[in-house]
Amino acid sequence: MAIFALGSNGNGQLGIGHFEDVSVPQLSLFASPPDGGLEILSAAFGGNHSLLLLKNPIPPSIEHSSPPGACVYCSGLATTGACGLNSPADKVANFRPLMAFASTTSADSREADSATPTHIAATWEASVLVFDRVRVYTLGSGSKGELALGSLPAEIVRSASATRVPDFPPSGTEIVDLVASMAHVLAVLDDGRVFGWGNGRKGQLGEPADAVVKSPRQVFVAGDADFKAIRAVAGKEFSVLLDARGRVAVLGGEKWEIKSSAPTVLPDCIDIRAGWGNVYALHADGKLTAWGRNDHGQLPPADLPAISRIAVGSEHVVCLTKEGKDVISWGWGEHGNCGPGVDDKGDFKNRYNIIASHKNIAAEAEIGCIAAGCATSWINITSVKM
Repeated sequence: MAIFALGSNGNGQLGIGHFEDVSVPQLSLFASPPDGGLEILSAAFGGNHSLLLLKNPIPPSIEHSSPPGACVYCSGLATTGACGLNSPADKVANFRPLMAFASTTSADSREADSATPTHIAATWEASVLVFDRVRVYTLGSGSKGELALGSLPAEIVRSASATRVPDFPPSGTEIVDLVASMAHVLAVLDDGRVFGWGNGRKGQLGEPADAVVKSPRQVFVAGDADFKAIRAVAGKEFSVLLDARGRVAVLGGEKWEIKSSAPTVLPDCIDIRAGWGNVYALHADGKLTAWGRNDHGQLPPADLPAISRIAVGSEHVVCLTKEGKDVISWGWGEHGNCGPGVDDKGDFKNRYNIIASHKNIAAEAEIGCIAAGCATSWINITSVKM
């Protein structure tokens, strides 16, 4: 099993051993990799740091302190605090286990050591961790409320040590989805309610449209107070909620016609993702519904093949094709994140590029998870599941 990355890498966020951008997939390097191989369960990306939630199948023992299930790794810029406490330099070009607690004997540390990380998210300079779906911790920098810790003294607005978000989620509920964009975070609960925090200036956290929301507050859909979400996505200045019937609710700014162009229903939607100015819905038949910004070719090209998986970065898209099992990309690719061959504006516009092919991997391997961040693209090669 292996993880490959390409794109923006000025702070080592690709974890490939150096700080140069690359346009061809390079092997990500791991200090103390988890036993059992490298299998991505989910990924989250800030402006200059990367978080990977990796499968950890080995039960705990003296040698293996992490609980079975999953573990979090990080790479990239450490000065914001979003990469935790064990960064040996201001920026680090390989992945290492995220050390989030200053003391191994603290109550938070003991709780986390006996729990399984289930969700991760990242704003531009902060990281959000959820354990066992019921405990939320934040670390990094949060001048717009990204840390969800209420009114903080100036010295705690930036912290490399994780702090538990108090009284959240509400008792008796669990978090089923967690997403973030540049400066706001959304958490979907198992009862269909959505809570958010961070920058709400454009109404992306509902009303009132406060510039700073310092603690989790419920996000209401105007005109439908009983809207029960199953998924959420976050753009730079907007949020999109999806319910079990495929109904769509858009909150926030209207830039790029993100609200007026949105469909009211997404039938047979199996996944939904957002970039800074776009939304993409994957349907069961492999087709995409997309709307929003298109100045760099972010919207799907006309000749797009059927898709089985989708990942969306800040201004580009990465997909796994249904038939050929190839990884393709399009959109803004100035940093190499869409592979070589961009036009003179750094784009793949009205066309897509193959950045990884099943033809180039061993017969006993397959392309597993794909991911996309702030001008970064990721490909996870895993063993074929029999």
